[in-house]
Amino acid sequence: MEIIENILYYVIPFIVLLGVLVFVHELGHFVVARMLGVKVDEFSLGFGKELCGKTDKKGTRWKVCAIPLGGYCKFFGDEDAASASESEKLKSLSESEKKHVFQLMPPSLRLLIAFAGPAANYVFAVLVFAVIFFTLGKMTFPPIVGEVIPNGAAYKAGILKNDRILEINGHKINDFNDIRYEVDLAVDGNVSVKLLRNGAEKELSFNLEKLDGAASDENSVDAEIAQKPMLGIKSVNVVEVDYAPLGIGEAFYEAGVETWDITTATLRGVAQMITGKRSGDEVGGIIRIAEMSGDITKQSGIIDFIVFMALLSINLGLINLFPIPLLDGGHIVICLIEMVTRREMGAKVKDALFKTGFALIMALMIFATWNDIARLINRWFA
Repeated sequence: MEIIENILYYVIPFIVLLGVLVFVHELGHFVVARMLGVKVDEFSLGFGKELCGKTDKKGTRWKVCAIPLGGYCKFFGDEDAASASESEKLKSLSESEKKHVFQLMPPSLRLLIAFAGPAANYVFAVLVFAVIFFTLGKMTFPPIVGEVIPNGAAYKAGILKNDRILEINGHKINDFNDIRYEVDLAVDGNVSVKLLRNGAEKELSFNLEKLDGAASDENSVDAEIAQKPMLGIKSVNVVEVDYAPLGIGEAFYEAGVETWDITTATLRGVAQMITGKRSGDEVGGIIRIAEMSGDITKQSGIIDFIVFMALLSINLGLINLFPIPLLDGGHIVICLIEMVTRREMGAKVKDALFKTGFALIMALMIFATWNDIARLINRWFA
């Protein structure tokens, strides 16, 4: 019975989540490629053996494969990850066929096709947020404690996971951002916190403390702010809706602001990891995504799952814009270099770059998987 429950809550939502995000991303590449005259041989959800598929009138094979951990668009003439244009196969094509080959397109058009995937993920996120804001109302991230940082101020004061922060220094707290604001205003370092625990209100008074490098959602910004005394808590992975729908224009504006804020917060977090101000233990991979999607499905509603999908779509789009060979950002950088130099980058150079990129991505995947497994072990024993 437990196995069936885990499949329902963890496996199926994860496959749906990943399938939608990959489809959106690859559809961006596909649509722009078709618009620019590039022929697409395959549009695949998943890797490995084909489970089912259909070929459309323009010769594209749409298929679903056995390993649901990604997907791809295979353009006409593609032979390797470097998208080199010097292969014997390409040289043997007729002039009319060469007009539909991705590798032989001008770098400006190849740049547009590469950028279209991440852009589609961002458009999807904005649409999700806008629809929620327009139909239900503005989302807020509730001031509920998702995690208490060990040895932080909140930990020592006795604040617990799932406590809801009601007031700080007499000021009402409506969402998690209000906590950050009130903590920043506590110039003397002392706070009075009113919280709700199991239906009963409780008041605590204590001094804020620095986190000694531990990560916190309260103020994940630059080095100066990271040295400020904090509560030492993280938010919970749920959202609340105030059920006051916005107008269509305001909904799209707020959706754009929300998407921008998530992007900048993510970039700050990445910068802190690179500079060592934030722990690399927070890096997660496929297992972590499956775990979080399952937890949200099991504990929350469909709105939280859809919002989580939008958050991951932003992260997928952003990560793919990083200038790493093999990712879309790597292709974009190569296209920009070719546009400036007015000559195609050599096949050997591309091959070396993409091998380096592959090694880097594999190393990140192994590191993320290690973190995921360690987190799961700690969760099981906890």
